[in-house]
Amino acid sequence: MSTPDELLTANLHDVFGNRDATARRAAIERTYAPDVVFTDPEGSVTGWDALEAKAAGLLDPTPGAFQFAEEGRRYVSATHGALSWGFGPVGDPVARGIDVIEVRDGVITTLTTILAEGQAA
Repeated sequence: MSTPDELLTANLHDVFGNRDATARRAAIERTYAPDVVFTDPEGSVTGWDALEAKAAGLLDPTPGAFQFAEEGRRYVSATHGALSWGFGPVGDPVARGIDVIEVRDGVITTLTTILAEGQAA
C-alpha cells in the first residue's frame, strides 16, 4: 500500500512527467483508483482513461526538454498530500502549480491541480 508521500511522487513523475505511454499507463493503474476524479482549471474528468488522456494532452505537444520539477515543501497527512511544481525547461518553468491529492486504500481517489495565479489552463 502506497503512502500519500509516495503517491505525490508517482503522480508528478511517473504519470504526468512520463512520456512513455506504456509505462505511464502502468503507473496510472497502480497509483489511482479506477474511478479517480481529476480536476484542473479546464474542469473535471473521471477514470483512468480520462486521466491518461489529460497527461498525454499535456506532454505530447510540448518539447522534450519540458519536465516537471518539484518546488518547495511537500505537505502530507494520512489521507491527503500537496506538492508544488514547475513545468518547462530545467530551471526555467513556463507554468507553476500545486497538486492536492486525497488517498484511500493506498491509491489516489481525487487529484486537484491548481495553477499559479495569472496562468492560463
